[in-house]
Parts: sequence; structure tokens; C-alpha cells
Amino acid sequence: MNKIKSSEITPEHLYLSRRDFLKSMGIVSASAAILAACGMAPESTPEALAAAASDAQPTLPPSSSATDELGDPLNSFEDITNYNNYYEFTTDKERVADLANGYPTSPWEVQVGGLVNNPKTFSIDDLRKFEIEERIYRLRCVEAWSMVIPWMGFPLSKLLAEVQPKAEAKYVRFETIYDPEGMPGFKANPWYQWPYVEGLRIDEAMHDLTILSTGLYGKDLLPQSGAPVRLVVPWKYGFKSIKSIVKIDLVTEMPTSLWMAAAPNEYGFYANVNPTVDHPRWSQASERRIGEFGRSETLMFNGYEAEVAHLYAGMDLTANF
Repeated sequence: MNKIKSSEITPEHLYLSRRDFLKSMGIVSASAAILAACGMAPESTPEALAAAASDAQPTLPPSSSATDELGDPLNSFEDITNYNNYYEFTTDKERVADLANGYPTSPWEVQVGGLVNNPKTFSIDDLRKFEIEERIYRLRCVEAWSMVIPWMGFPLSKLLAEVQPKAEAKYVRFETIYDPEGMPGFKANPWYQWPYVEGLRIDEAMHDLTILSTGLYGKDLLPQSGAPVRLVVPWKYGFKSIKSIVKIDLVTEMPTSLWMAAAPNEYGFYANVNPTVDHPRWSQASERRIGEFGRSETLMFNGYEAEVAHLYAGMDLTANF
């Protein structure tokens, strides 16, 4: 696993100023080129050029809040969509966006079956018919970096209610797309047990915090973020939130995830964010927020302890990592 290099981090106030500056310069350059091509003299000031081009610039719909419930600021759309773990494309976080650009995510189907009374196949259009809402969640990667993301989605429990799980169903198994031709990471990393598989206990899956996301910042997910539909479980490390789902099965046995199979001594089934249980190769006591300077204290269950701690009452959370 790659650790975040200090050179990748910029203090937030400098990052935001630089981003705004580059954005304005991009507007100026584009406007000047358009005016020159039309044989028109550009205005003499950058402000005039920016104003002339402002109507042509795409804008993101505003989030309902600029912070999460703890007051932590949201990461920018650029942060979220340009720093991604998605090994099916590459292990290089900053190359995922380029390699995933244009990857087809429509049409798309998610088969839901196993121990259910009403197995169904949902198209992406079917999934978007659920009541989509914004959920601002913290994302804590097992690699000790984090973000705050305004997801768009709906509770997984609503989808499971439609297929009617049987009483003997104890776990939910998720599987992502397997496309060695379209995703170069499969051939570059043949030692993993593809396709990517993850799982939850059924009570975890039914918890209201657990969502299927189809977008962020009010826009459809991009391929690098797990388009067109991904799981989001905010109190667990990010690798549990499986991307680009094509299959969901209700089962009796605990699923073996890709990371459990790859390194069982490092990655357990639960993967709850726990600052007192270190990864064998690094501490989990603190984290680095992408776009910010320094480190902050990691919160138990990623700050969702009040909502989910009861799910693990009586469990040894050091053994069930």
C-alpha cells in the first residue's frame, strides 16, 4: 500500500487560493483564444475576460452544507475525483481519473439475489428511481488519509426491502464489475483474487447510514469514483465501500473479501475505523485530510460511534478488526 507523501499535501488556504487562481487563468486563456479566433480584441483586464466567460463555465450544484455535522469542511470536487483508490484501473491514486475517463457505465445492471423471496435485476435507471438524498459523510481510508464527501444516494435497506431477504440470510455479499479488457489494473495486478468482493453483516447493511451512492456534489458519479453505483459505509475503512457494483447476494456464510484473501493478517471482515487498533505497518491513531496540512486524531467508528457502536456490543474489537 502506498502512503501519502508529504509533497502531495498543500496547506488548505494555499490550496484553495491556488485552485481559484488556476481556474481564473483557465477562464482568461479560453476567453482570449475565443476572442482572437473571432478577430476581436480582448479586454485589457483579467476581470473583464473572466466576466465575459462566466456564463460558459460549468458549475456544481451547491451542497446543502459547507461542512459535515462535526464542522469539518467538505473536500472539493477536484479533491474527491482526482485522488482515488481503484486497483482495477491502477494502484496510482493520481492516475485513476485519467485511466477511467470515458469508461462506459451505461447501460448497467445490478443483479440482487441469493436468499431472497423476490430476486430482481435493477438497471441504473431503476436505482435512480429510489428517493435520492444527500449524505455528507467522512471517508477514512485504511491508509490513514481522509476526505469529507457530499454523496448522493439512498439507504441500502430500501433496495433490500424490495427483494425481501429470507430469515436465514446473515450476510450481504457485493461484487464489482470484472472487465480485464476495459480496466488495465486486472492485468497489471494478476495476483489479486478478482473480481473485487466485499461483504457486510445484514444488520450493518440495513443500518440507515449504509447507502448506495449514485452521485456526489449533485452530479452522477464519475468512473473513478465507482460509477454508476457504489456502496458507502462511513464508519468503516474505505475499502469496504465497494465500487461499480454488478451483483448483490444474500448469504448465510461470511463473505471473503478481496483484501481478506490478499492479506488476512492485515485486513479483517469488519474493518471498523478504530484508532486503537493499528495496521501492522502503520498507526491508525491519526489521519491526514486531503487538502489540509498536518494530521488530526482519528475518531472511533470515524465519528459515528453513537449511531453504530451498539452493533458490536460484547465483541472484542481488537480481535474482530
